[in-house]
Amino acid sequence: MLLMKSRSFIVTSSVSKAPWLSARLAQGAIATAAAADVFRGVVLRAHRLHPTEASLSRSGFASMVFVYLMTAAVVLFLVWFSRCRRNAQVLTPGPPAGSGVWAVVAWLVPVVNLWVPRRLVLDLQRASSTGATEAERDEVLINAWWVTWVGHAVITVGSQGGRGTSILLLVVSQAFNLAAAVLAICVVQRITALQSAAFHANPPFEPLTHA
Repeated sequence: MLLMKSRSFIVTSSVSKAPWLSARLAQGAIATAAAADVFRGVVLRAHRLHPTEASLSRSGFASMVFVYLMTAAVVLFLVWFSRCRRNAQVLTPGPPAGSGVWAVVAWLVPVVNLWVPRRLVLDLQRASSTGATEAERDEVLINAWWVTWVGHAVITVGSQGGRGTSILLLVVSQAFNLAAAVLAICVVQRITALQSAAFHANPPFEPLTHA
């Protein structure tokens, strides 16, 4: 009986803890992808101003590197997000809104990913928070991040209209990109810290099943 209790505690403790490693990997990938996007914007601007074969090759290479780094950032962010959702099922009586599959797919479907993931992150933050005042402050952080992220996406699409990329819109898009990256890193940090504090205050404990 003592052995069963010990095993139950070990399993529960190993699963139910703040995903700091996933958070750090996601934060690093987000920062790297944002820097690559800025570099891509600079190279693209130079090509638009002085188009040559060499500048075209550099812009293509910069775009390729950005796509790879952005893909890695998305994957690592979703790994962190999925881990936090599993933790939320331990911290709150009911699971967060939406199934686990939908919570991942919603980030990848065009148009849908402009508003549904924001609700999923807000639900996750509320499930991880212990105080109403903190929850209100964190909602402001999440909303600010989401506005900059959507703004970056919309302006990027708008800047590519017509025959070429608008230099002004490209600069504005990069500003939104940097702001969104910084705020995303803060959101990851905040939610992970909330879960860490919650688990330290109320260590999870699974009921034992009697044989």
